[in-house]
Amino acid sequence: MPRSGLRPPSSFHLKASEQSHPISTDLDAQPTEAETAVWNQVSAVLEEAQGILAELQSYTGAGQEIREAIQNPTDLPLQEKAWNAVCPLVVKLKRFYEFSLRLENALRSLLEALTSPPYAPTQHLEREQALAKQFAEILHFTLSFDELKMTNPAIQNDFSYYRRTISRNRINNLQLDAESEVNNEMANRMSLFYAEATPMLKTLSNATTKFVSENKTLPIEDTTDCLSTMACVCRVMLETPEYRSRFTSTETLLFCMRVMVGVIILYDHVHPVGAFAKTSKIDMKGCIKVLKDQPSNSTEGLLNALRYTTRHLNDDTTSKQVRALLQ
Repeated sequence: MPRSGLRPPSSFHLKASEQSHPISTDLDAQPTEAETAVWNQVSAVLEEAQGILAELQSYTGAGQEIREAIQNPTDLPLQEKAWNAVCPLVVKLKRFYEFSLRLENALRSLLEALTSPPYAPTQHLEREQALAKQFAEILHFTLSFDELKMTNPAIQNDFSYYRRTISRNRINNLQLDAESEVNNEMANRMSLFYAEATPMLKTLSNATTKFVSENKTLPIEDTTDCLSTMACVCRVMLETPEYRSRFTSTETLLFCMRVMVGVIILYDHVHPVGAFAKTSKIDMKGCIKVLKDQPSNSTEGLLNALRYTTRHLNDDTTSKQVRALLQ
């Protein structure tokens, strides 16, 4: 993932009519002294995220070896060849899963920093702009990871073969070296993770919901207002020609779209009535329209994320117009 993040424009203002407070956001902000501890923690995770995405992008799987082993069940050299091909891949999948736990902790630290009293969420986003940018980068990574995972069936195939082989060899009392790397308990946890269509997004949605439920003294609006403000910032950047003209690359456009969709999904999981209700602080019609207006090939994946990973789209409170836009 490019660490340059969201380049254009370096600063902009949302009109007072867009938000309860006008907000100025500098997306190239450096951390202040007060932000440094959290920023350093999250920065270490984001540095690792680049490598995770690169590994996932180059993940080709062991499909051929697995097919040959299944077609020739009594050929021990072919069984061994498939096993030796799958084991390093499963260790890689374990690394992705363990990274999701570190990402969850990073998100929690950012939520704590961006919602803590005495400041309102919009004040936090103005005061701690370097942290707001990191929040955006986490969402960009999350949707990038899930897009790659959804289009790579080899991940599920490799892992299923690994689990079947472990089970079969247990019966035959064969010792498997890789079990020390990915034992049965870890394999169960990984299986739940990879069974999700969008595993990283599911991890962050659960983490945000847990954050709200554990911080009962913190008004839920402090979290949802932080998310809705970020959604508004991205929407205005995407739909305003003046800001759009400063976009330097397709990757920047994708960054902005992924962040917008990411915060909408988190909002929808956390807010009692979700993002699609008329009382929502997110302009869902505007957000969906701006996605549909983009020429990018990744737009359909983002629209699918709104269709299939939100909680409240099919509620009675969702307007027919919004539902029709997502048909």
